[in-house]
Amino acid sequence: MKAWEIFLLGLNFFTFFLMFYDKRAAQKSRARIPEKVLLGLAVLGGSAGTWLGMKIWRHKTKHTVFCFGVPLIIFLQVALLIYWRLKINGF
Repeated sequence: MKAWEIFLLGLNFFTFFLMFYDKRAAQKSRARIPEKVLLGLAVLGGSAGTWLGMKIWRHKTKHTVFCFGVPLIIFLQVALLIYWRLKINGF
């Protein structure tokens, strides 16, 4: 595995468990993780972990910015990856 692949894998695991932590913090009325931090990590590459955390932990599922924003981020990241791969291969 390349370094950037390891980074993205680790970031997605981190964001996945951060969603769990924030869900538990909300249930126990403890300090929360700001939404802009969660969305920022998704933009940096942790979008799959964020989305999976939303689905499994049922967290942030009623927030419009998460319900539409995270899938949009994933779409844009995949489109950027496809564009980048095509550009490298000379298309």
